[in-house]
Amino acid sequence: MSTATQGGPGLPQERRLVTEIPGPKSRELFARKQSAVPSGVGTTLPVFVTQAGGGVVVDADGNSLIDFGSGIAVTSVGNAAPRVVERVQKQVADFTHTCFMVTPYESYVAVCEKLNALTPGDHEKRTFLVNSGAEAVENAVKVARNATGRQAVVVFDHGYHGRTLLTMTLTAKNMPYKHRFGPFAPEVYRAPLAYPFRWPTGPENCADEAAAQAIDMINKQIGAENVAAVVIEPIAGEGGFIEPAPGFLPKILEFCKANGIVFIADEVQTGFARTGDLFACEHEGIVPDIIVTAKGIAGGLPLAAVTGRAELLDAVHGGGLGGTYGGNPLACEAALGVLETIEEEKLVERAGHIGDVMLSRLNSFKERFAIVGDVRGRGAMVAIELVQPGTKEPNAAATAEIARRCHAEGLLALTAGTYGNVLRFLPPLVISDELLEEGLSILENAIAGVA
Repeated sequence: MSTATQGGPGLPQERRLVTEIPGPKSRELFARKQSAVPSGVGTTLPVFVTQAGGGVVVDADGNSLIDFGSGIAVTSVGNAAPRVVERVQKQVADFTHTCFMVTPYESYVAVCEKLNALTPGDHEKRTFLVNSGAEAVENAVKVARNATGRQAVVVFDHGYHGRTLLTMTLTAKNMPYKHRFGPFAPEVYRAPLAYPFRWPTGPENCADEAAAQAIDMINKQIGAENVAAVVIEPIAGEGGFIEPAPGFLPKILEFCKANGIVFIADEVQTGFARTGDLFACEHEGIVPDIIVTAKGIAGGLPLAAVTGRAELLDAVHGGGLGGTYGGNPLACEAALGVLETIEEEKLVERAGHIGDVMLSRLNSFKERFAIVGDVRGRGAMVAIELVQPGTKEPNAAATAEIARRCHAEGLLALTAGTYGNVLRFLPPLVISDELLEEGLSILENAIAGVA
């Protein structure tokens, strides 16, 4: 199965290396970046992109690289999806901004209507739009605290929720997200996550034991009656694409329902067909009280959303929610184009197919290479965890070297994980099968060279 070419007229869907990676023009631009941009703004692969679409990115030197990153799950429908481009081009000629809180426009309402209809659950919902995943998470917590009159928020090991003060506090990993940026926000508590590969008594016990420990911690250390919200990623993203053991999320949701706690699903990275469902919650039938989305929502334009039970969101006083740029009309039109593309090109099913192809190849690597400790994920959101052979000791050095070799051969691959030892793969859902297989072969050679 292949998909249509994207990315402007005649952008070839092929890997093409005409210089070393990065090439001379990219190196020149990177030198400019170093003198103009703080070093704290890191770069995974310093190739400067001039065009992208389908399954490739083209750099300033004319190299065409296979994209297994999608801008960290943002360009799931491609970097230049025709429906997105058409809608944005029309909108930019009409007007670029009015501020929805001053003089509104229909596209904002249309996006909210779509999300109310598409997100899990058939209860009455409300949606409002902001700029980023972190901003959406913060607002979801505001809504939960307002509705419950409580303050405590529970998050989980290996979770990532953003870089603002509150979301940095919610995030588990110190380096690089929290290091020397404290003090952090109060009333945030962390519970164990059901991490099957690393659960001490084995994956078969993981869901029950992790849920019991989390609930015990909440009851003893906080008091369930003091908890406003539980915030969790259905698949932990930056933490290493950790898929909680089956049954864990339903147990946490059941506890929340029994104790009046708002269950917030952070689907910033997992949403919009990425995992083979429109939303990752659907895999276990989870219906969150609030669902937070961003990244893949608008094809690369800044947009995020908070969607939740009408009684929760309507409880906030007038003027308590919003922001100057939230739901910018260009981003709203892009989002409508993304949703059309997902439906018309059947990208939910496409993500499932990509997952089948990738997991089959990655599991074969696990059988052959002792440094591949775990293969996991769903749909087009999959990962491998690298270990010291014969152990579960994290192997961050091998992970970095494999990524470097992939980059040198024209495959854009990302790392992740609490221990820095996970290679995560987020190909565009419109990538062709040919590019997908070629990328996996590059990865295989890189692992073989390191192993």
